[in-house]
Amino acid sequence: MLTETIGDYEIECSGIQLPDSEDWVANLAIYAPSTNPMHRNDIFPSQRVAVDVVFSSEREAEAEARVVAISMIEDRRKE
Repeated sequence: MLTETIGDYEIECSGIQLPDSEDWVANLAIYAPSTNPMHRNDIFPSQRVAVDVVFSSEREAEAEARVVAISMIEDRRKE
């Protein structure tokens, strides 16, 4: 699992292997700043992204989840 801070946001990108398959899917969670250090403010709960695509490795799936996260954060900043 890849965890990274981008600006004020924390992202968790992971690849999850499909059951009975060698393929992987991209999974993403995004957390926003919280006033309580013991609490994570999830603005995008952990879920599969790039739902029409499977990947041949965990690393490829994580990389795609990161691309989606960056795009979502940039869109949020424009609001």
